[in-house]
Order: sequence, then structure tokens, then C-alpha cells
Amino acid sequence: MLAGQLALIAAALFTGAALYVSACEQPARLDLEDGALLTQWKPAYKRGTAMQAPLPLLGVVAWWQTNDWRWLLGSAVIVANWPFTFFVIMPINNALLALDRTGGSRSRDLIEKWGRLHAGRTALGVAATLLFLAASLPT
Repeated sequence: MLAGQLALIAAALFTGAALYVSACEQPARLDLEDGALLTQWKPAYKRGTAMQAPLPLLGVVAWWQTNDWRWLLGSAVIVANWPFTFFVIMPINNALLALDRTGGSRSRDLIEKWGRLHAGRTALGVAATLLFLAASLPT
């Protein structure tokens, strides 16, 4: 079942990238001074925005092909990233994007909060990946 395998691969890639940001990129960026911190965050944020778009569709196709609820639940977990991002993280993103290099400690405070919230996206990715993995294993 190609759709399921693609869903698993895509979810694992998303999760790996989110984990990298949470465990490596965010701590490294926090070692920078405030102006450089914001300068690094802005392009990194813009490059990462489109990564998760196909994930839910692949899981839904796999569910449709197999009738295994785990594909559908994994897709729902990935979709949960969207409202979480839009309603919880997006106001912080917008505030950061509106700041210039002179944002000072305000930019640091916001990026620290962003990092804590981004860890929630990582956790959702892990959950979806585990659901897709369980669904793809033979019963």
C-alpha cells in the first residue's frame, strides 16, 4: 500500500525536522545575541512553513484503502498541527516577523516561547509517525 508507506515516510521526515529544530537549531540560536537571534529565526521560519501539507491526505488515502482507523487517527493528529499553529503559534510568528534587529529582549522572549510551543508540534509529529508505523506493520 503505497499511500500508507508514503504517509509514514512523510510523517517521519516531518517529525525528524521538527525534532531537529527543537533539539538542535533552537538551542543553538538561543546562544546568539538578540539581534542575530531574530535575524536567524526569520529565514529559518519561512523555509519550514510548507513541509507538512501532504501528510493528512496520504493518511486518509491509506485509511480509505485499508479501513484501518490508525491511518485516519494519524492524519487527524497531523491536522491538529494546523489549528495549533494558526491559533497558538501564529500570533508569536507575526510578532517576531514585525520586529527588527533592535527588538532586543522582546525578540528573545518571543523566540523562547516559540521554541516551547514548537515542541508541541514535534510531539504531534511523533504521535502521528507512531500511529502510521503501527498501521503499516502486519497484524
